[in-house]
Amino acid sequence: MQNAITLTAAHWFYLAGVAAVVVTMIFRANVVVPSVVATFFVVLALSGSLITALGGIFTASLVAAKELFNIFLVIAFMTALLNALKTIQSDVRMVEPFRLVMKNGHVAYFMLAAITYVISLFFWPTPAVPLVSAILLPAAIAAGLPPLAGAMAIAIAGQGMALSSDYVIGVAPGISAKAAGAGVSAALVADRALFLSLITGVIALGLGYLMTRKTFQSASPLHLEQWQATASANGTADLDGPGTFEKAEIAHGTERAPLATESDIDALLMLQSQRRNRWSKIFAVVTPLAFLAVVLVMVLPKMGTGLPDLKGGDAAALVGGVAALLMMLVTLVSVGPRRMLDVCPDHVTDGLVFAFKAMGSVLPIAGFFFLGASETAAQVLGVTADKAPSLLFELVQAGKDFIPDSRIFVAFGVLLVGMITGIDGSGFSGLPLTGALSGALGPVVGLNPATLAAVGQMGAIWTGGGTLIAWSSLIAVAGFARVPVLEAVRMLMLPVLIGLAVATLASTMIW
Repeated sequence: MQNAITLTAAHWFYLAGVAAVVVTMIFRANVVVPSVVATFFVVLALSGSLITALGGIFTASLVAAKELFNIFLVIAFMTALLNALKTIQSDVRMVEPFRLVMKNGHVAYFMLAAITYVISLFFWPTPAVPLVSAILLPAAIAAGLPPLAGAMAIAIAGQGMALSSDYVIGVAPGISAKAAGAGVSAALVADRALFLSLITGVIALGLGYLMTRKTFQSASPLHLEQWQATASANGTADLDGPGTFEKAEIAHGTERAPLATESDIDALLMLQSQRRNRWSKIFAVVTPLAFLAVVLVMVLPKMGTGLPDLKGGDAAALVGGVAALLMMLVTLVSVGPRRMLDVCPDHVTDGLVFAFKAMGSVLPIAGFFFLGASETAAQVLGVTADKAPSLLFELVQAGKDFIPDSRIFVAFGVLLVGMITGIDGSGFSGLPLTGALSGALGPVVGLNPATLAAVGQMGAIWTGGGTLIAWSSLIAVAGFARVPVLEAVRMLMLPVLIGLAVATLASTMIW
């Protein structure tokens, strides 16, 4: 018979800290300060030393940084590559040909979603929003697509589908898996999050199309003229909301980006020298092909091909390495071998600055939740893993009689917690909490913690990433489309919620 769990002051401080973080998120405030305060009291209760508790504030963030720094490097190298591509306008060339395909509003709706999804999957929605909105959205509207439908397609595909799985860059699965415990694979979380994001996204896109298709019109340049004549201030106010991480970067980075017409793009490309123009075309093809090869290397082993599967952080390392190599090659052809030696470090520095702006605040938050697992708590306390308590697991064990023995109940509970954490408009700040809960609750009801972590990830990022919250980066999408952001939220609410519900139910039946 299992011995009863004895709850100590450290357990109660940890539970109070979790509650404080959730309540703070509900009030749309940043949770760094509550996380730091809770860390102090938990370490104080565990060690009984004021000095150790004060040092624990620093050590917890340091442990989180060591566990997650590979994520920062991937973001940095991908951002560096994007900045290099912009210098030769390859980013524009990668999407400009799709303007020719948009013959009517129906095709334009799904084309906007597809291109936004692909770009966001590899670079996050940061470049997808300005690229698709400024280059493809005008063509889609001229083809007869209503601006509101265009905004829905971009938000669902970018801030929803691509960001919630984060399959290529791997930031979200990495955080979720680390918080869930040492036995949880980030690759498995990523695989299941990809599957759930596709279910949610396909349903949301389909319902969004059915809800708006009656407003589609025949192709005409008059649609574009009328749309361009509308007030550009629609939906762009109050960009300084409480949302953090990459969503804030999207909003501030795109709020004044100009809309590109056909003549604008032609004039922009004509300014380049013939040599740079040639390289621009080459890297507009090479870059997506290189990352397509990376995806194949990640996916083919899972399809029974006999190829070796990437382990641990190998997938993220491959993505970062390819991005770094491409960045150096692009810089070489754009500025020459001598200046390349100076420009490449600048790109990397800019990438690291963006990475810490986008994700830096998650470190003290993750540091607190890492105290709930014995492996990472031992690093914070400076003891061996067998001497460190597993606070969250023990809390769940102590209260398991009050938890319904239902996979569906627990899955929807973790989804709801994720959605609550997304209310602050960030999406990523709640991943340490949903991951930690998944690691503790999964074994109780017989669900793989990786599955629960993926479900919580869906709730947090679909809500805060920019589909259900008006103060998230949805502001930027609505501003580009020149539609009221609250109208966009209203139209997205039902399709996204139905998609999340179906995906969560599927997770309990399939795995």
